[in-house]
Amino acid sequence: MIQVRGIEKSYGKLEVLRGVDLDVGRGSIFALLGSNGAGKTTLIRILATLLRADAGTASVNGFDVATHPARVRESFSLTGQFAAVDEILTGRENLVLVARLRHLPDPGAIADDLLGRFSLTEAGGRRVSTYSGGMRRRLDIAMSLIGNPPVIFLDEPTTGLDPEARLEVWETIKDLAGRGTTVLLTTQYLDEAEQLAGRIAILHQGRIIANGTLDELKQLLPPATVEYVEKQPTLEEIFLAIINDGREQA
Repeated sequence: MIQVRGIEKSYGKLEVLRGVDLDVGRGSIFALLGSNGAGKTTLIRILATLLRADAGTASVNGFDVATHPARVRESFSLTGQFAAVDEILTGRENLVLVARLRHLPDPGAIADDLLGRFSLTEAGGRRVSTYSGGMRRRLDIAMSLIGNPPVIFLDEPTTGLDPEARLEVWETIKDLAGRGTTVLLTTQYLDEAEQLAGRIAILHQGRIIANGTLDELKQLLPPATVEYVEKQPTLEEIFLAIINDGREQA
């Protein structure tokens, strides 16, 4: 669904992408992992036809991003690092607005279906300004799915979210792939890539320096030494256990 060959991009003397190659299979979750400034967002912007590459080729859903940009834009939706929702409108009104902008029939039915799919039905009549971070992100992803695009780009979708909201978004992303949507996910969180992706590429200083499944990447390191240690819970596990226990007592 996504093919990238030799993509290069520079800003003056700063080389951001220096010959990137990758392939993303249909219906899969592919994680592009890298630190800040590695070039992840630049590559997404090229695939989304928002930037022109200096060299190389790329295609989305079989359409070349340089020669058929309109067909490429029909094939994907993009969710950026911050939720692009209108806080004055209700959740349902946000969805209806996007459906109308796409000239789709029965926007109300589309909105109601997505509210149910993303567990937002009860909150659908409330203004988005009252939503939690996780709810806003789920609504943002729901809006990007209007029109059933075969590909979705998620550019660091859990940035700034609390642990519980991150888990909500993770489940949403898994559900997307389960329904056949191809997901290209950029992230700087190692656990996020490990939890979600079937394949992971590591982008460093403008180049893909590793690409494979989690098991394949583990084989790049020396065999693990087996040791018996007492496992201590992580702070995230403690946090989630405490708040879930509080809900049960309430």
